[in-house]
This record gives sequence, structure tokens and C-alpha cells, in this order.
Amino acid sequence: MSDNIVDINERRPSDEWKKYTGLGITIVIIISLFLIVISNLFIVEQGEYKVVRQFGEVVRVENEPGLSYKIPFIQTVTSIPKYQMSYDVTPAEINTRDKKRMLVDNYAVWKVEDPRLMISNARSVEGAESIMANFIFSVIRAELGQLNYDEIINDEASTRGSFNERVRDRVNELLTRDGYGISVTDIRMKRTDLPEENEQAVFRRMISERQSTAQAYLSEGDAEANRIRARTDRDVQRIVSTATADANEIIAQGESEAAQIYNDAFGVDPDFYNLYRTLLSYETTIQDETVIVLPANSPYARLLMGYTE
Repeated sequence: MSDNIVDINERRPSDEWKKYTGLGITIVIIISLFLIVISNLFIVEQGEYKVVRQFGEVVRVENEPGLSYKIPFIQTVTSIPKYQMSYDVTPAEINTRDKKRMLVDNYAVWKVEDPRLMISNARSVEGAESIMANFIFSVIRAELGQLNYDEIINDEASTRGSFNERVRDRVNELLTRDGYGISVTDIRMKRTDLPEENEQAVFRRMISERQSTAQAYLSEGDAEANRIRARTDRDVQRIVSTATADANEIIAQGESEAAQIYNDAFGVDPDFYNLYRTLLSYETTIQDETVIVLPANSPYARLLMGYTE
């Protein structure tokens, strides 16, 4: 009886261990499957593409926001921006039509249109930017090579017109032709500089041109001032001549009228006229130290000495 009890007690822990071991394995399997499922779910954000690869090959591209999945262990997921990106193109040296060297610094705004083509031909975002930069440099060099340096740096004299649009359209043509799956939405030149070794020479030439322009303005100003002075002198001379002639005419008329008045007045009393003329002659002949020798009985002396009879 006691032996049977011992056998039953010995069997009971073994059964319970098997029971709990099986339950634990089941729980582990369930948790593992749950973790595997969870780890292979991914979220597609609003501004990105999710590229699913299988053994390195692109099998699908998810571009709609939401939750998606991949096959465990054999598929991987990478993200590619869906929004517009800016790329600062490395400054490059070009030659203008008039054989001047200059540094051009520009930037581009671009985006991925077809992730499959982009990955297939450019491999990565960095590779796409490198290819795009090469096309931009090639097109800008060709476009600016048709312009003179002054037309490029001087907005007023520039014949560039829609230069940025032409460069953008040409770059997009090249990207589409070679199937890179990207497009450029805008290209802008930030600045145009001279190579350091040419900068001082161009500055001196610009200073010389500005001095020549200033001298031309000064010469034109001096010539115009001389014309104005000459015209003014002629006008003044004409006005003075007219005024002098008018004055002489008025004086002559006055003298004529005065002579007529004198004649009328002196004709009334000839003796008074002789007296008046004699008195006028005294003003002319008698000065501070005048010596006159006259006979005492001459009318001139008698009148001077106060004898009127």
C-alpha cells in the first residue's frame, strides 16, 4: 500500500512539469509570432515613400499613408523623401562668351517622382543629387557660355530673360531621357564671382570704365554750360542794345524838346539870353586860381564886376 502511494506521488510532478512546459512553449511561440508580426509591420508617413526590397530587388513601393507590412526575414524596408528637397550645388568655374572666367554658385529644388527608377539608375538620394548636379553644371556652362560677362552680372543690360527656367527645363529633359525618376522644380543662381586671380584686374577695369563715364558726363555738362552761357550772353547783349537804343532815342527827343523850349524862351528876351550865356561862360573860364586880363570898360569885365549900366 505504501509502495503504491509513493509511485503516485512520483508520477504527479512529472505530469505537471510536462503540462507547464508545453504551456510555456506555446506561450513563447505565440509571443514570438506576435513579435515577428509586429516587427514586420511599418508605417508609411505622409511625406515619404516606403520601398520594400526582397534580396536587394525592389518588389513594391508604398506611397499612401497608413500601415503596411513586409515578409519576415527576406524583405527589408527603406524610406525615400516624397517632399521637395533643396540641394546646394558645388560652385563651379565657367568661361563666358567673351573668354572671362567666373565662379557660379547655385542651388536646386528637386523631388523624387518614381522611386523605382531612381533606385534602379541612381541607387540612392545621394547618387541622384550627384547626377543632377552634373547635369546642372553642364547646362549652366552651355547657357552662360553664350553670354558676355557684363550681361551676366548686370541685370539692366542682361539678355538672360528666363535663364533659370531654361536651365530647369533642359535639366529635366536630360533626367527624363536617362530615366532617373527625379525632377527639378527650380534652379537659382545665388551669386556669380570672379576667380581670385582675375578679381583685381576686373575691378581696375570697372573703375576705369566708371571714371571714363564720369568724365564723359562732366564733358557733356561743361559743353551744355558753355552753350547756356553763350546763349545768355547773346540775350543780354540784345537786351542791352535794345535798351540803349531806346534810351538814346528818348534822350534825343528830350534834348530836341529842351532846345525848342530854350529857343522859344530866349527869343522872347534876347538880352536875357546874352546875359545867361555870359554867366555860363563864367562857369567854364573862372576856376579857383584863374587870372583874366580884360579892359576895364569891356562888357564882360563890367558885368563880372557888377556894373550893369
